[in-house]
Amino acid sequence: MITIKEIASRLGLSTTTVSNVIHGKTREVSAETIERVQKFLEEVEYVPNINARNLAQGQSKIIGVVLKSLDFRLWHSSNILSDPFVADMIGGIEKAVREAGYYMMLYISDDIAEIIQHISIWNVDGLILFSMMDDDGNRVAAKYHKPIVCIDTYSSKNNDDFVNVGLDDEKGTYDAVQYLISNGHRKIGFVTDNRVGVDEQRFWGYRRALAEAGIEYSDKNFFFLKPGEEFANKNAEKLCKKAKDYTALFCCSDVYAAVMMAALKERGFRIPEDISIIGFDDNLYARICTPRLTTVHQDADEKGRVAVETLVGMITGRGPVSKKIRLETRLVIRDSVRRIE
Repeated sequence: MITIKEIASRLGLSTTTVSNVIHGKTREVSAETIERVQKFLEEVEYVPNINARNLAQGQSKIIGVVLKSLDFRLWHSSNILSDPFVADMIGGIEKAVREAGYYMMLYISDDIAEIIQHISIWNVDGLILFSMMDDDGNRVAAKYHKPIVCIDTYSSKNNDDFVNVGLDDEKGTYDAVQYLISNGHRKIGFVTDNRVGVDEQRFWGYRRALAEAGIEYSDKNFFFLKPGEEFANKNAEKLCKKAKDYTALFCCSDVYAAVMMAALKERGFRIPEDISIIGFDDNLYARICTPRLTTVHQDADEKGRVAVETLVGMITGRGPVSKKIRLETRLVIRDSVRRIE
């Protein structure tokens, strides 16, 4: 690769002049000289060494994105990026990173120790962590001493030592369950595959809505989806038999809602005539399933963008507005809930 020094020598110019043209600092360079340099650069197909420039400035211009993958083999795929919510989030992050003048490096693992080992040797300007569980966020923050922004990350002890971009998950779920109750439903199941992090927040919103309506909660109301392909058989059969005692199900994601709808319909349930379903996310599944899904809307693209903007601000010396950034949700009413008179 030809160097700036060699280009300057062949054109009879100073290295500073050539460097200024390459990097767009041309206020004090004549139009004729700019044209000469640019023409020569095209002839030799010059490619700037961005890494060398960034390292000289003490930056890599890379933002690391780390995704902790839980068992996403639920129903159809072992690829976490096949989940529409996750895909929308990563797409939003990548676009915002690119627009901010950075590059994105993505790493996915289900092992927090492995994640910590890898990021400790990364030369990135900052990290975005997504889908961390329990104390994962604090463990990473204790080891990695550059700016960190988390997405949807909560610790059980509520002593988070990091910036988190999330939702008011409790209120979003409360609004959804209250909507079911306002339509006459009192036997409402709660569908998820865990009770930690985001899903725990949603569980408490579910409980609050029941309590305010004077509906007693029972652990029988908890529908546990077991990750893995076996759900399509044993787990599905068990949950669909259990669903006969309920008039509605709140699902912690649109993926869960779509899974339950498919399993129920295969066993003769009509939706919403026999059982109503409500989800959370408002992703592609919600809009294309039949009937169209009533769900809690969140903007995954915006969540990714806010995380990037917050992190870039921290990298450039601006502190975050808050350590707990919460975006709004809203209920989207479609066709999967019926009114019980």
